[in-house]
Amino acid sequence: MRTEANIKSSKPATGKEAIGNKQSSPKNSNSVKHDAIVLLKQDHAEVKKMFKQFDKLAEKQDIEGKTQIANKICAELIAHTIAEEEIFYPATREAIDDDDMLNEAKVEHDSAKELIAQIVSMSPEDPMYDAKVTVLGEYITHHVEEEETEMFPMVRESKKVDLKEMGAMITSRKAEIMEEFCDVEGEIDPQQLQVKIDMSAKH
Repeated sequence: MRTEANIKSSKPATGKEAIGNKQSSPKNSNSVKHDAIVLLKQDHAEVKKMFKQFDKLAEKQDIEGKTQIANKICAELIAHTIAEEEIFYPATREAIDDDDMLNEAKVEHDSAKELIAQIVSMSPEDPMYDAKVTVLGEYITHHVEEEETEMFPMVRESKKVDLKEMGAMITSRKAEIMEEFCDVEGEIDPQQLQVKIDMSAKH
């Protein structure tokens, strides 16, 4: 488990490193089979499955089960959004020259983070809990559609980003973030999620 000092001292990668700078390729780049866009789409698909799992558990009134999957959804989304904001979005901003699109995407991330913060801080037995998770799913569905149909094709067509290298950077960064979210038993810790959300909101 990383200490607070280690977390603060870790220097996240930046998206600019993936633009024409192959010398900065992470050591694990060869282990990444797909490029950044494919990896981000896989994240989207996995989270979509988790929202469906949540719905089934909520219908069964499985409090423990739905709480675990909701915490996992929130953790995956926070790790995904931070990796995008630190790595993918800066490179995309330079590659496609569409500040409006990137600004709107960041606002959508912020809205999702606010809802996630509410979810992780409330009781799963609260009558509004399921509704908030459902609305979060709707937010994400809308955001994903815009990324996959507009932003991602523009980035790929620009050919200005080393998507393989960026894929390795995103994979590494997400792994770091997910490690910070887990307790000693490897379970998602809602308190650590809240800390990361607060830190992300300040940037």
